[in-house]
Amino acid sequence: MPTIDPTGVVIDDRAGREPYLPPATQPVRTVVWILHLALPMLGLWLLLAEPDLNIVLHDNPTHFWLIIAVAGINLVLGLMVGQASARRADARLLLVSLVFLSGAGSFLVHGLTTPGVILPPDGARYGFDLSHPVGLIVASVFASASALPLGERAASAVIRHQMWLRGGLAVLIAAWGVACLVPGLTPLSDKPPPAPGGIGLGGAEWIGVALFVAAATMMFQLHRRRPAAVLISLVTAYALLAEALVAGLSHRNWHLSWWLWHVLLTTAFVFVAYSAYLKFRREGSSAGLFDSVALSATVRRIRADYEAALEELVGHLRRREERDGGGVPVADRLAGKFGLTEAQVAVLDRAGEALANERELTDRLTALVESGRQARVGLPEGEMLSQSLDRIRQAYGDVRIKLVDNGRVTVSSREYGQADFPGDRPIRLEGKIVHPLTVKGRLAGALEVPLGRTAQDEALAATLAGQLSLSLENARLYSELETLFRQYMSPDVAQSLLADPQTAALGGELVELTALFADLKGFTSFSERVKPGEIVEMLNRYHTAAVPIVLGNGGTIVQFVGDALLALFNAPARQADHALAAVRAGLAMQEAAEEIAAGTPGYPRFRIGINTGEALVGNIGSPELRGFNAMGDCVNVAARLEGIAEPGSVVIGQTTLDLIGPGAKTRSLGWLNLKGREQPVHAYVLSELS
Repeated sequence: MPTIDPTGVVIDDRAGREPYLPPATQPVRTVVWILHLALPMLGLWLLLAEPDLNIVLHDNPTHFWLIIAVAGINLVLGLMVGQASARRADARLLLVSLVFLSGAGSFLVHGLTTPGVILPPDGARYGFDLSHPVGLIVASVFASASALPLGERAASAVIRHQMWLRGGLAVLIAAWGVACLVPGLTPLSDKPPPAPGGIGLGGAEWIGVALFVAAATMMFQLHRRRPAAVLISLVTAYALLAEALVAGLSHRNWHLSWWLWHVLLTTAFVFVAYSAYLKFRREGSSAGLFDSVALSATVRRIRADYEAALEELVGHLRRREERDGGGVPVADRLAGKFGLTEAQVAVLDRAGEALANERELTDRLTALVESGRQARVGLPEGEMLSQSLDRIRQAYGDVRIKLVDNGRVTVSSREYGQADFPGDRPIRLEGKIVHPLTVKGRLAGALEVPLGRTAQDEALAATLAGQLSLSLENARLYSELETLFRQYMSPDVAQSLLADPQTAALGGELVELTALFADLKGFTSFSERVKPGEIVEMLNRYHTAAVPIVLGNGGTIVQFVGDALLALFNAPARQADHALAAVRAGLAMQEAAEEIAAGTPGYPRFRIGINTGEALVGNIGSPELRGFNAMGDCVNVAARLEGIAEPGSVVIGQTTLDLIGPGAKTRSLGWLNLKGREQPVHAYVLSELS
């Protein structure tokens, strides 16, 4: 079903489907509507084609009261639409009101010039015959202008000059009336000579017909985009007024064809009045009767006003405030702003309360979800609880969270222990309820929330306490895993295991990678000369410098074997420039080792071998104990290159050199026959990267 906003605008919320056509614009109903408009023209043709049917009905009082009634209807409509125009500051509504007011003035003059009312009963005057077409021509100008898609500048100009438009129209109507009613003042009060075709305006009526047809067409297009009963009634009225002008061209006073345009006039304006009446009965207020006719900018502004009003109402209902700072009830203020009836205010109040409850529930469920999300991001528990509390307070009000200290937790100056929550049941206080937060079945903290109004509120608070307990436990477990994993294995391997435990399964995959082997030349002789404690200190100094360099370049350290380490690049985390990252790490490790060795004479020196190629990467070991590693000729060659490297140097293979490009400064070692390998390897000493 399409959504209809308070202004009567249909919002097509069915993305990708055909545009919604309301009943008034569906093909069958459109055809029926057009046929109804065609019937008067068919009747006019029949009356003019068959003179015997076009009989004379000369009834001055009936004519007078009919036209006066139509003028009265026009006046009321003009004033109502004018009031809407002033309230909305809308140019289109102003122009539509001038359509009705110009009609009201011209029809009033036409009625007053009826023979035997004010003027003598000896026949019609010029003013009697011309008031109707002249008034409709003036109305057609306003009608066509009202149907235009006025831009901001044009609309502002119309509103800015509205006093001149209203005043000019009033002066024109008054002057026309005086000219028609004061005998001898102008030819309009004189009796015209007999003429076969009657008194006409030289075809000017067709201009009015064209303008009304154009206005009806443009308004109908607006109705297709913004379906509304008042809009379609205005379209119909414009079409009927065009027909009234056509019917009046026959100039056969008091014949049926002459009465036809009077009936069309009456029907046009009664139709608009009836549509407005039906909308008034449906909505119970006249405040928004003509909002659907307004300009698009006005409709958007009205929609924004309604949304802001609902938000204001919901905000007050959520806070359960009956009155604002000025002492005016929210519902009363909205009623005054939008002209609502008491029944509408009551309905709006109930709807707003239901909406507030729904939004309150949504906010609280969202807070639950977000508190669960915080438990997965690895934040310290204090920071996690602080962020969760900020969001929870928006949904639950004055919420307090405290953690256990020495077996006790203090919330709002009250102290609680494990024994105060038997069976983990909450404690009810005046206006508040305290839920225990537990970790591994032990009291870890307490959550204090305002006492709920319904059982659902209390259930949500209990769920929140359970979620916070789970978040707290997860945060502490995550911290333990962080210590356990990250201090004993590479961060990439630890992250892979935490995200997907299946990655710990035995097996592997063939991957192109760059292996970096490093060990300390002279480590054995150094170990013979010093105490074990000095050996550990030396290794820790070197590895403390080397490990951040490897990790900072995206490498994964998979082995520490005595004084040696093995690092892999492009496994398990993928790197597009793994060869370049490995040689950068190797050179940086040598720079850091030189600084360490320079301050401690006698320390052994790093030697590094780097090679690129395919290797089998995965978990190797047994179901009971396994480790992440890489196997293959690529890794073996890297180990052999490290064995031939001089202390303080980095030796790389041909494949690695090919991948890092021409920016490397190297010295060729030629083709080397490495232990355990049949094919020789071309190796290079890398000294610098440009």
